[in-house]
Amino acid sequence: MIVNGNHYRTIWMQNETVFMIDQNLLPFEFKILESNAYKDTCKAIKNMNVRGAGAIGSAAGFALAQAFLEAPKATFWFYINQAKADIEATRPTARNLFYATNRIMQASQMTNNPKMAAVIESQKIADEDVAACRKIGVFGNELIKENYRILTHCNAGWLAFTDHGSALSPIYAAHRSNKKVFVYTDETRPRNQGAKLTAWEFHNENIPHKIIPDNAAAFLMQQGKIDMVITGADRIAANGDVANKIGTLEKAICAREFGIPFYVAAPSSTFDQECKTGKDIIIEERDQDEVKYIAGVDTAGELHNICICNPESEALNLAFDVTPAKYISGFITESGIKISS
Repeated sequence: MIVNGNHYRTIWMQNETVFMIDQNLLPFEFKILESNAYKDTCKAIKNMNVRGAGAIGSAAGFALAQAFLEAPKATFWFYINQAKADIEATRPTARNLFYATNRIMQASQMTNNPKMAAVIESQKIADEDVAACRKIGVFGNELIKENYRILTHCNAGWLAFTDHGSALSPIYAAHRSNKKVFVYTDETRPRNQGAKLTAWEFHNENIPHKIIPDNAAAFLMQQGKIDMVITGADRIAANGDVANKIGTLEKAICAREFGIPFYVAAPSSTFDQECKTGKDIIIEERDQDEVKYIAGVDTAGELHNICICNPESEALNLAFDVTPAKYISGFITESGIKISS
C-alpha cells in the first residue's frame, strides 16, 4: 500500500523485531508499532493492533519466529511449544494463524538449524500472502463490470493482509484498469472496521465510496443500487461454509433474496480441509466493551473512548458468523474463480 508517498506492508519483520501498522489508531493516526518479543506480538494480535486473515497469519508466523530466536537452549522445544500454544490462543477463528504456526513448526523440525528455518519460513508465508492477494485482484477484476456498485463488509483490504487484500483487491484492480466503480462500505459494528479502515483505504486510493450503516444494505439491494457483494473470510470449511466478520451472513441472505451475486475472496491458506462444515468452526467471543464503547476524535482531534449505550447493561460480542455455502456465488482465489455448485 502507498501511504504519504511511501510503500508499506501491513506487517514485516527485521532482525528480531516485528513492525506493523497500528490499526487501532486508524484513520485518525498512522503509526508503526514495534514488537520486540513474541509475547508482545501475541498481544498485538489479541488486541487487534494487527487484524485480518492474512495479516494475522503473517503476524503469527513472525511471532513464532521470534519465539525461536528467543528460546533458551536448555528448554528450547518446551519454550517453542508453549509459544505456539500462546499464539494460537489469540484468535481461535482465524485459519491463517494456524496455517502459519503449523508450517513453521514443520519447517523447523526438518533442519539442524530450526531458528533460521523459522525465520525463513515466516518470511515465505508473508511473501506468498502478498503474491496470492495480487492474483486475487487480477481474477476478481474479471467479475467487475463498468459502473458496478459493490457492497463490502468489514475490512479485507491492504490492512487485512500483508498487502493488496482479498475482497478489496479486485476493486483496486478494477479502479486501476480505469473501470468506473462505486463502493458501499458497511460500517461493520462493533469495531467499525468498514467505516474506519476500508473507508481510509478507499480515500487513499481515490475510489468513490460511501459509508453506510450495517442495516442499510438490504434496502439498497431492494432499490437495485447494488450489483455485487464481495467479502473476505477468516476460515472456509471443506464444504464451502464461510466464517467471516459478524454481519456477513445477513448480507448473504439478502443478496440471495434480491438476486445479487455474493462472492468470497480468499487465498488458499484460508481454506481448512480438516474442518468439515461451518458447524465445526470455533466462533470467537470478544470483550463486551467493544460493543458498549467506541473510539473517535473530538473537534480538537483528541482520541477518546466513549460509552454509547446504557452503562449497566451487558452486551454480547460475537466476532464472527458462518455463511452456509448455498448463499455463496463463488470464491475468488489466487488460482482463479470457483463458482459454487
